[in-house]
Amino acid sequence: MKQESGRSMIEMMGVLAIMGVITVGAITMISTAMRTQKRTTVNDEVMQITTGVRQLLGEYDDFSHINNATIFGAIGISPKNPYGGAYTLAVNPSNPRQFIVSITGLSETDCQYFLAKAWTDSVGYQTSNHQQGGATGTCTAGADKNVVRIIYGE
Repeated sequence: MKQESGRSMIEMMGVLAIMGVITVGAITMISTAMRTQKRTTVNDEVMQITTGVRQLLGEYDDFSHINNATIFGAIGISPKNPYGGAYTLAVNPSNPRQFIVSITGLSETDCQYFLAKAWTDSVGYQTSNHQQGGATGTCTAGADKNVVRIIYGE
C-alpha cells in the first residue's frame, strides 16, 4: 500500500478558519486606525482654521468680516473635511466678537465624539469652567447630515 502525503479536508478547514480570524482582526485594526486618523485630521484643521481667522481678522474688533472663500484661501486649507462634509465659518449672530466653526457630514458616532471632545480654546469650554466640551450640535439628523459647531472668540 502507498502512503498518501497530502492534507486532509479538516486540516484545510482549520487553516482557513485561522486565516479568517486573522483577517477580521486586521480589518478591525485598520478601521480603528482610519477613524482615529480622520478625527486627528479634523482636530488639527480646526485648530489651523481658528489660528488663521485670529491672525487674519485680529486687527478688527469683531469677526463680521468673515468670508469663507477668502479665509480658506489665505490659510491654505480646503473647506472639505475628511468625512466628505465641509468646514464653514460664520460670525456668531448674538456676539460679533465670536466666530463659529461648523463641521458637517459627520456620522452619529463621530458627531458624538466631537461634541464630547474638549475644544480647550472654545468659548463653551472656557465659560463652563472646563466642564463641557465646548461644542454644540445635533447628532440625530441621519447619516452624514450631522453638524458640530464650535464657538471661538471673546
